[in-house]
Amino acid sequence: MSVAQHSIINFKSRGASHAQASAGVRVEDFEAAALPHLNGLFRTAARLVGNRTEAEDLIQETYLQAWKSFHRFELGTNCRAWLFRILLNKANYHRQWMFWRKCHDSEVELESSLEYQPPINEQLSDEEVLRALARLPRHYREAVLLADVEDFSYKEIAAIKRVPIGTVMSRLSRGRKLLRAELADVAQSYGIKNENK
Repeated sequence: MSVAQHSIINFKSRGASHAQASAGVRVEDFEAAALPHLNGLFRTAARLVGNRTEAEDLIQETYLQAWKSFHRFELGTNCRAWLFRILLNKANYHRQWMFWRKCHDSEVELESSLEYQPPINEQLSDEEVLRALARLPRHYREAVLLADVEDFSYKEIAAIKRVPIGTVMSRLSRGRKLLRAELADVAQSYGIKNENK
């Protein structure tokens, strides 16, 4: 059973708000624009929070917020990016109340992220890659997920995260380097040797 079939919110039973009714918002328009992106949003939410139940809650909060704000959405614009912005805002809000904040990069971390890291052998399992991704700091993990998993452009990620494109490029570069380092450690534990050393 897909996430869409399992977690679809029945918007028809909730009714439209007065603002939505006066703005001419139709449930069918919302469903047509927003529901096709449910599976992609769920995958990203699951990677952000690391727990299926919390991810489902986060998706419900995201779609509820999107429904409440749909009267301000312009049909024909990028609904996917709009939904991802809501998801990331909700995830950040969720983290503020549920998790402790991680410290900013230290100079040592920054220097190590600037060093060349050779490519990783392709004999690693998906689970090992996902575990390595989960160990990345939040800002880097979000950048890698949005760019490499969800195929957003730098410009779209900058709009979703509300940061300059340079910040997106920096986080993505550092996130990829940190992920490469994590995967190198996993590969080394399997006896996969780096031939460039």
